Amino acid sequence: MQDTRAMLESHLDTIPMVRAMQVAVGEIAPARLQLTAPLSVNLNDKGCAFGGSLVSLMTLAGWALVTARLHAAGFAETEVFVADSEVKYKAPLWNDLVAEVAAAEGEDWDEFLAAFAQKGKARITVEARVPLPDGGIATAMQARYAAFAKR
Repeated sequence: MQDTRAMLESHLDTIPMVRAMQVAVGEIAPARLQLTAPLSVNLNDKGCAFGGSLVSLMTLAGWALVTARLHAAGFAETEVFVADSEVKYKAPLWNDLVAEVAAAEGEDWDEFLAAFAQKGKARITVEARVPLPDGGIATAMQARYAAFAKR
């Protein structure tokens, strides 16, 4: 996983907004991934987490998970894009941001990777969330990602 972490950190560091948000790669596991960002640079006018930062962090986490899964399967030359998403803001967050992401219920990584190997492209839906310290949810997102082999 260190190779995957280094690849993700290197790629994320090329995006100016990600650097400004001070995004860091948290836990990486085969089925899930975590990105973090400090509240101090992701504030809104009320002093809680900015909605744009919340959705950006979850969108990046989804991209990172799909990219990591492809990378781990030996597909290093890929392009991953968010195709569509639905976000629900449930409660204000007054703490640092932690986005957690995993494949949506009913999705299968093996099928996704097999489709990618066969066609050079595939889609998968993921679910991301930013939890509250008490275990509740600040923000939730479901998003579909498209992966393409680089030409």
